[in-house]
Amino acid sequence: MVTYAFQDAALWELFGAVLNQHDLHIEKSREMTATWDLLICFVWFAQFHPGLSFRLVSRNADLVDSTEDPDALFSKIDFVLQHQPSWLINDSQYNRTYMHLHFYETKSTIDGNTTTADAARGGRCTAMGLDEFAAVPDGYGMLRATRDVTNCRIYNSTPQGTGNAFYDLKKAKIKKLRLHWSEHPIKRRGLYRSENNRLKLLDTEFHGVVRDSEGNGTIFPDRYKFRLDGKLRSPWYDKECDRAGHPMEIAQELDIDYLGSDYQYFEAAVIERIQRENVREPVIKGELEFDYEGAQPIRFTPCPNGRIHLWVNLTPEGKFPENIRVVEGSDISAGSGASNSVCSFVNQETGEKVGEFAEPRLKPEEFAIYALAMAKWFNRAFMIWDASGPTGRVFGSVILESAYTGIYWKTTLNKITRKPSDIPGFFLNPGDKAEAFGKYRRSLKEGTFVQRSYEANRECLFYRHTAGQQAIEHTGAATTQDPTGARTNHGDRCVADVLANFACIMLRSTTRPIDEDPVPESCYQKRRAEYERKQREQEEVWS
Repeated sequence: MVTYAFQDAALWELFGAVLNQHDLHIEKSREMTATWDLLICFVWFAQFHPGLSFRLVSRNADLVDSTEDPDALFSKIDFVLQHQPSWLINDSQYNRTYMHLHFYETKSTIDGNTTTADAARGGRCTAMGLDEFAAVPDGYGMLRATRDVTNCRIYNSTPQGTGNAFYDLKKAKIKKLRLHWSEHPIKRRGLYRSENNRLKLLDTEFHGVVRDSEGNGTIFPDRYKFRLDGKLRSPWYDKECDRAGHPMEIAQELDIDYLGSDYQYFEAAVIERIQRENVREPVIKGELEFDYEGAQPIRFTPCPNGRIHLWVNLTPEGKFPENIRVVEGSDISAGSGASNSVCSFVNQETGEKVGEFAEPRLKPEEFAIYALAMAKWFNRAFMIWDASGPTGRVFGSVILESAYTGIYWKTTLNKITRKPSDIPGFFLNPGDKAEAFGKYRRSLKEGTFVQRSYEANRECLFYRHTAGQQAIEHTGAATTQDPTGARTNHGDRCVADVLANFACIMLRSTTRPIDEDPVPESCYQKRRAEYERKQREQEEVWS
């Protein structure tokens, strides 16, 4: 067998993983022979070394072993065995049954599995190959089930977005192997890229006729139409781009681009521009001291690890500038430490983010007190929060009992007359969520929402379209340690920003002051506020 240089390097990595018993993460472009290399490695060990056992896993049985599919894993193993010289091996030296290969002389085996339970059954093995692991439905379950089965798990796949175990493994402390199309000697012919819209020819030796997706021939490089978009390209790559039905196909199959290989909701180019132009370190970090019983702020204390991040200078007295009217958007977690409760503070007039608070270990009722105290400190900020689910209801009930008046009341967004109801908070049902997220996406693109937070900006990259692009969800894949200590990142900062932006747009559309926002007469909050007003008047009469 004659191999390319990149195949030699891949085989050495595979042999090393089996011999030294360590995991290996292989991210690859399509048709870079990674699966063939993995199978050849396993066959070589099993055929010539005694007492070894290997397992192959894919997302369904037909991909592991099917007589009708030449691309099935065991079909490729059959090809390897059948194309060896007869003096080296013949049919009498091994037993081949469904999802099983046994070598009589070495007593080594290769078995196939498709489910988490099957992969963990049967005791330990020498090594396990998990092919196209990004597409395995229960990737995380597979990781847990196979951890004690072998010390050598070889994960092989093209990217399929960020919401899967294969993406998380990219960030784990295991050996990595990257097989990019540009390493293939045929696909890299005429390799080029551009910098500042200027061509940089990387393969200066290739000259000849190249054909596009319609079969038209062009002399390269003299008459070739180069595509100056900054990406690594070649005539072969350009042709593949023309043949693709969607840019996502190229990101997934060729670019090894985890973010581009998903139907991203926010444009990556916009997020990258915001990162360059707007994101910055907080001016100050600190904690707000307040009276817990009445949620009354006492003082702001600067400290390096403070949970409140500010992108505005305080007054000499350490107070928030009085001339800035603020909207506070909140996303509420259960307080278990798994995800953050977040408050986003935004300048109502300019759309600039001026503050952020994130904490994963506050119960909804505790977080409500914090949010209320912060709203008062931020010049009695207008409050809007995700009222969905039990956490939203608990949070909202605390705010209502406080009789704080500057809050958002639920409206039916798809109706012409958007009158407030007697239900506080914003409900992220599919229709209203789509509108709020759509407004936020537009505000980011047009610059009417000025993002300052690195974490909040990056969270946008993990939102994607689902269900025929009718729904929006966070992939839940940003599982690197959040600076707050949250175990996973669920886009909480992004949701808080979405709500704050929605309220800013709503408030800018009316000249009514924030504190005069109407409260329905039938609402408990209205009656409570009126009762307290009469009590104060009575006390003044007797004082």
